[in-house]
Amino acid sequence: MIRQAIIPLAGLGTRLLPLTSVFAKELLPMNGKAGIEYILDECIDAGIKEVVFIISKKKMIKDYFYKDSFYKRIIKKKKDKRIINEYRKILKYKKMIKFVYQNKPLGTGDAVLKTKKFIKDKYFLMLLPDDLIVKNNCSKDMINISMKNKCSVMASMKVKKNNVSRWGIYSLSKRLNRNNFFIKDVIEKPTIKSAPSTNAVIGRYILPKKIFSKLKNLKPGKGGEIHITDAIKKLINEGDKFIGHKFRGKYLDCGSMSGYIKSGIEISKL
Repeated sequence: MIRQAIIPLAGLGTRLLPLTSVFAKELLPMNGKAGIEYILDECIDAGIKEVVFIISKKKMIKDYFYKDSFYKRIIKKKKDKRIINEYRKILKYKKMIKFVYQNKPLGTGDAVLKTKKFIKDKYFLMLLPDDLIVKNNCSKDMINISMKNKCSVMASMKVKKNNVSRWGIYSLSKRLNRNNFFIKDVIEKPTIKSAPSTNAVIGRYILPKKIFSKLKNLKPGKGGEIHITDAIKKLINEGDKFIGHKFRGKYLDCGSMSGYIKSGIEISKL
């Protein structure tokens, strides 16, 4: 069973400026709820027992889950049921969260490497907080696929050809069924000409613990960052199996200002 998840939260959030000049993007509200709570709820529903947050100097994120004295003081005065329920929810999250620090933005691969000491099992889940998938639990489906096939899994979505340079892009090896296929290769942010397909990696991954050995020796790639995609590519070249999963549900991009606004509207309709 996959019981651990990691969530990189050390990004600068520049696409959401000026809001992120004073506020952590993961705490920005959508329909009255912090964005990170949707990710945590997905983890809980998928059976995850422990979540590792990779944070930078965003003290605000840690404070969000450690305001015990603040809640207790308010509850003592008001005894408001809504506030009591919110506090209980925060306590539930708090019990399952651990923190590691990535003080320099050196890429997703570097962020994952920071969690090495916490990961115990053969596989773990990684979720990117800018990518919300609603109306269906993508993580739960991917865990089931991973357990059945005893291999890694990554969420997949078709993107427009002129947008391939935003994503990691797969080439397909063999189809398992309508929604799942073995991955032959993956390229980080290819040009339109070099992209092997329009099948993009979306922010849900079931990764093997052995990926840490690849990340440790990985040199910076595009943009001077260490990309998780490059470590995955090495594992595939050595014979490791990765499945691309065409997820059910609706994808919401919360990482840009227009995407954040649209995501809030979509969630309010649920």
